[in-house]
Amino acid sequence: MSWWDYGYQIAGMANRTTLVDNNTWNNSHIALVGKAMSSNETAAYEIMTALDVDYVLVIFGGVIGYSGDDINKFLWMVRIAEGEHPKDIKESDYFTDRGEFRVDSQGSATLLNCLMYKLSYYRFGELKLDFRTPPGFDRTRNAVIGNKDFTLTYLEEAYTTEHWLVRIYRVKKPDEFNRPSIPIPQRKVKRKNMYLTKKVRSHPSPSSFILHPSSFILHPSSFPHP
Repeated sequence: MSWWDYGYQIAGMANRTTLVDNNTWNNSHIALVGKAMSSNETAAYEIMTALDVDYVLVIFGGVIGYSGDDINKFLWMVRIAEGEHPKDIKESDYFTDRGEFRVDSQGSATLLNCLMYKLSYYRFGELKLDFRTPPGFDRTRNAVIGNKDFTLTYLEEAYTTEHWLVRIYRVKKPDEFNRPSIPIPQRKVKRKNMYLTKKVRSHPSPSSFILHPSSFILHPSSFPHP
């Protein structure tokens, strides 16, 4: 899954199937991809699972200062998604109270926790580009990102190019989350007595052959009368 801009390149260069590309006329399909990118990770995972998505690709220019990346295109994804899903996606939620689109600490909580933000900035808060800028400084937006300390639950990083321009994530399968978690102290295998056959188990125990001393006492009534 990626934004439609890269569909032809992915299909032609990587020989991989994409959900949308430059020839996609189904606006509802494009809007569904935009909704996934605009939603939080949990809601996005439901969409990606329904679409049977294996990998997600994003273009990120914060390291090299590339202004044509997905963060700068992101509002188009939001607008198209809102056109089809107005109850779930609202463009105003991605702006500050003053109407600013910001990726720093002043940015809206909806933006700082959406899938596109997390896939673009995953581990970026640890990266220090040079001695003049703090970790997590985005050269394209000229700002230190506002959400640095986050992890991914439903996706894992599969590949990132040297300058972070292309970032690819693997979508985890549902069965990776449905496995029961058993505490280590309780991880004990209950062994059954599998070495005894039914025939052996049916035999009486040796203790049943022990004769009590009272069994050797002869009662007078046991002797015959003269």
